[in-house]
Amino acid sequence: MPAVDVWGQLQQLFAYHFMVNALLAGTIVAVSAGTIGWFMVLRGQSFAGHTLSQVGFPGAAGAALVGVNPGLGLLVFCVAGALGIAALGDRRSVERRFEAAGIGSILAFALALGFLFARLYQGFVGGVQAILFGTFLGISDAQVEVLLASSVVAVLMIGVLARPLLFASVDPDTAAARGVPVRVLSVAFLLVLGVGVAEAAQITGTLLVFALLVAPAATAQQLTVRPSLSVALSVLVALLVTWVGLAVAFWSGLPVGFWVTTIAFALYLGARGLRASGVVRG
Repeated sequence: MPAVDVWGQLQQLFAYHFMVNALLAGTIVAVSAGTIGWFMVLRGQSFAGHTLSQVGFPGAAGAALVGVNPGLGLLVFCVAGALGIAALGDRRSVERRFEAAGIGSILAFALALGFLFARLYQGFVGGVQAILFGTFLGISDAQVEVLLASSVVAVLMIGVLARPLLFASVDPDTAAARGVPVRVLSVAFLLVLGVGVAEAAQITGTLLVFALLVAPAATAQQLTVRPSLSVALSVLVALLVTWVGLAVAFWSGLPVGFWVTTIAFALYLGARGLRASGVVRG
C-alpha cells in the first residue's frame, strides 16, 4: 500500500487561490462564530439562531433574483430578522412561550419567501444548493474582506458587552435589579448574532450554520464552566472543525457543510462522553 504524502497533500491546499480564500474566510468565521455562539448557547437562544440562519436563505435568494451579491442579501435579511426577533422577544421566563411562537412565525414566513424567490429565479438550482449547504468555490477576495470587517466589528461588540451580557444571560432578573440594561443588551446581542449567522452561512450554508455556532460552544461548555476558558475553547474547536472540514472536503469532493457538521458533532459527543465518565468535572 503506497504511503500517503501528507505534506504534499497539505501543500495542495495552498496551491489554489480559491482554497486560500476559503481557509482565510473559514478562520475569520470560526473566530466570530465560536465567540458569538458561546453566548447564544449560554442564553438559550439556539432557536433564534436557527431562525436567523433560515431567514438568510430568502435574503440570499432574493439578492440573486435582483442581481445583487447573495452575501449582501443574506446579511441584510439576518440583521432584519434579528430586529424582528428582538421586537417580539422578552427574556422573562413567563414570556418565553410567546417569544418562541413569534420566532416560529418569522421562520415560517422566511422559508416561504425563500421558496418563492428560488422558483422565480430560473436556473437557480445550483445556487440554492450552495446557499443551503455551503461551498468553498465561490469565496472571492472581496468577500474575505467583508467577512473580516464584519467579524472584527462583531467580536469587538461582544468584547465590550461581555461582562454585563454574561450577568444578564445567567440571571436576567437580578441583573435588571442591579441596573443592567437587560433589554438593550438583548437587542444588541441579537444584532451581533445576526451578523455571526450571516458570516457562518458563507462557509456551512444556511441549513448547517449550527455546525459553527452551536457545536463548538456546546463542546466547550461541556469541558469547563470557566467563562474565559470556555470561550477560548469554543473558538479553538470552531477553528479545528473549519480547517479540517475544508481540507477533507477539498480532498474528498464532498460538501464542506457535511464535513464541518460531522466533525463538530463528533467532538461534541466526545466532550459529552468525557464529562459523563467523570474525566472532566468543569
